[in-house]
Amino acid sequence: MRELNNPKSNKYSGLLLAAHPGMGDPRFTKTVILVSTHSKEAGAMGVVINRPLNKTLGQIGGKFVYSPLAKIPIYQGGPVAAKQLIFTAWQWNKGQGVFKLHFGINHLKAQEIIKQYPDMEIRCFMGHAGWNGGQLESELKQNAWFVSPFSDKVFSGIKGDALWKSIVFSITPELRLLTDVPKDPSNN
Repeated sequence: MRELNNPKSNKYSGLLLAAHPGMGDPRFTKTVILVSTHSKEAGAMGVVINRPLNKTLGQIGGKFVYSPLAKIPIYQGGPVAAKQLIFTAWQWNKGQGVFKLHFGINHLKAQEIIKQYPDMEIRCFMGHAGWNGGQLESELKQNAWFVSPFSDKVFSGIKGDALWKSIVFSITPELRLLTDVPKDPSNN
């Protein structure tokens, strides 16, 4: 399990980034990213959690077809190392308002977690998002991202753009109109 206790080196670790509605980079438009690690010097890494590929590990074949992981959903985790599989496991403890996070585990550890903690949600991400040292801080100063604590909304069944909208609304309801703008305004 990842420890998120060091506020100096992991300021944004364990937090969510929701793209500003005006995000110009199509790779991150309407995305929600779970930041797994962050330091101002080394940069940051995370995965996009609201772009399901509507496939499971069993559907991609190979060693996962008959594995206990066969039903694990796959998400587009980001543009970096897009063919690399990254496993995560998390559990929301509603009573305490905290979550347990295992990030970047291998498939064997994911199988072990399924057996020991059947209530943990396990997801697989293809690729990840990454920032060089100081890059995330620069993008935050430019208001490209909203920062949000990890929320039970992630576990509520809200998926895709609806999850992104929900998080943006909870941070700044004034942007409601911008979140509904179609990709092509001529379709309005």
